[in-house]
Amino acid sequence: MAQNEKLAELSDAGVAVWLDDLSRDRIRSGNLRALVEEHSVVGVTTNPTIFAAAISGSDSYDDQLHALAVRKVSVEEALRTITAADVRDACDLLAPVAEAAPGDGRVSLEVAPGLAHDTDATAAEAGHLWWLVDRPNLYIKIPATEAGLPAITEAIGNGISVNVTLIFSLERYRAVMEAYLAGLEKRAADGGSLEGIASVASFFVSRVDSEIDKRLDAAGADSSLKGKAGIANAQLAYQAYEEVFSSDRWRALEAQGAARQRPLWASTGVKNPEYSDTMYISELIAPGTVNTMPEKTMMAYADHGTPGTPVQKTYDDAAAVMKGVAEAGVDLDEVFRVLEDEGVQKFVDSWDELTASVRTELEDKA
Repeated sequence: MAQNEKLAELSDAGVAVWLDDLSRDRIRSGNLRALVEEHSVVGVTTNPTIFAAAISGSDSYDDQLHALAVRKVSVEEALRTITAADVRDACDLLAPVAEAAPGDGRVSLEVAPGLAHDTDATAAEAGHLWWLVDRPNLYIKIPATEAGLPAITEAIGNGISVNVTLIFSLERYRAVMEAYLAGLEKRAADGGSLEGIASVASFFVSRVDSEIDKRLDAAGADSSLKGKAGIANAQLAYQAYEEVFSSDRWRALEAQGAARQRPLWASTGVKNPEYSDTMYISELIAPGTVNTMPEKTMMAYADHGTPGTPVQKTYDDAAAVMKGVAEAGVDLDEVFRVLEDEGVQKFVDSWDELTASVRTELEDKA
């Protein structure tokens, strides 16, 4: 089947198209394979909210839940088993993509969100999930909390590929890139190979606009600033990426076989209906990036998306937007703290909902 022209053009510009969703039904129905064959999809991301919706909304998990119930498996182990099975199957489906483009063909599985502020537990969970799925084209998602940063370094040092999630600020993004480089250096110093290790840094976009727009309204600021900060913030993140991955420190690691940690644009579904439904794709086109999209957003771009200004030509304007937002009275440091806290809590809430649902299913099928 021919690829959608608009998404193929996006791929040709250096943007890897990933689907921000996964379910057993999507795999079994052939939908995921069709998206790979017709919509340039070369990766998949998941999170607790996605799995909560997948498991609660389908009977495709009934047989496995019954088997787990009669074995009297704990809820926690059941959750790991169920989600790992879906991720493993998706990894197998995307294995040919991974062989052709090693940084792609990847599927992400997140550590339990309740561990976000526990370094040792996060690192241990990352290792366990890596072992449990047992596929080279897996990413383990670790949040970019302060406690998550050393866990990222440890995971990379152990040869585990990592998708760093919940990045909102440039300051934290630089700390994430530092954690990645430190992990590579640790592995190299221990005599390990850097070949095959991959990483993406998930920089969230639409949630930034939602929070800043609210504060701009409260401050009575010029409405022309609304809907601009999320993209500007991400554009400046790409500038930081270019700086770090052109440094002598990086070149030394690259010479040993290391791969760049690519920026990944996350939270790309538009939340304000007054904004273009493709803005977080059109305005974030740059080489060596990933854009993970809800299917609705992907189909919107496939239908009517058009490329915007290349990111490398936007840095001055992006800096001016962020300066204008700050001068309007928005405390950006506070915004990013709130977004990180809310992001962790949303995933904890989804995980708790998923846990309760699976517990009920196990009890019913025992």
